[in-house]
Amino acid sequence: MRIVHLFGIAGVGQHERPAALQWAKRLEWPMLLVALWILLQWYLEETQAIPQEIARIADWLVWLAFFFETVLLGSLVRDKRAYLTGNWMNLVIIVGGFPFFWQFAPLVGLLRSVRLLLVVVVLARMSRTARTLLARHHLGNTLVVAFVTMVLSGVMISRIDPSIGDVWDGMWWAWVTMATVGYGDVVPHSGAGRLFGALLILFGVVLLSLLTANLAAFFIGGDVERVEQEEKEADRLLKDIAARLERVERLLEERRRD
Repeated sequence: MRIVHLFGIAGVGQHERPAALQWAKRLEWPMLLVALWILLQWYLEETQAIPQEIARIADWLVWLAFFFETVLLGSLVRDKRAYLTGNWMNLVIIVGGFPFFWQFAPLVGLLRSVRLLLVVVVLARMSRTARTLLARHHLGNTLVVAFVTMVLSGVMISRIDPSIGDVWDGMWWAWVTMATVGYGDVVPHSGAGRLFGALLILFGVVLLSLLTANLAAFFIGGDVERVEQEEKEADRLLKDIAARLERVERLLEERRRD
């Protein structure tokens, strides 16, 4: 059994009907927005920034979104039993997160915390899509290099230059330096720190260029691949037409000889 089935976040199988796969893909980003709203709502409720009435309406809308997704995909898939058993976490969240129960349950806070599982479920589902997108044009590798460089540079500058307060200030300085923004709130004052900053600026310009190029290729990559596919198809058709014309010419030549 795959780990996604064990945790109840299998989603729609690749062998399922095209309609189910299509709707599963369509609902990925809307459900991600719903999950992000859960985090935002949790923060707003903790800070008492929204009235309880609006929070209750939002609870019902979030619950309806996951209920709609489960019912829709469950009705479209061919193997409904496999879908429900592979996504048992949805059923737990729908039942345990039913807002109507909260006004009668003694552990309302615990039941409301079940909503945070929705964020984990959605992000786990999106991980496959995110890995696929980041793998295109080495965008993920570029982002990893940028992150590692930021962390290491932040640690190094906090040890090289005493004017940098701590590692967090160092990482902030490294990030704005690599991005060639340079807010000026955290700056090195020693000669070694400025030399290190100059080298980081040069590396940041190169890295930023690579990141910009990868982002551009990422956004237009689908169109380029489609054009290349159309060109390959056109070449194949031209070769087929040329082969047919060659056979026709050969037949005509044979008839002339006869």
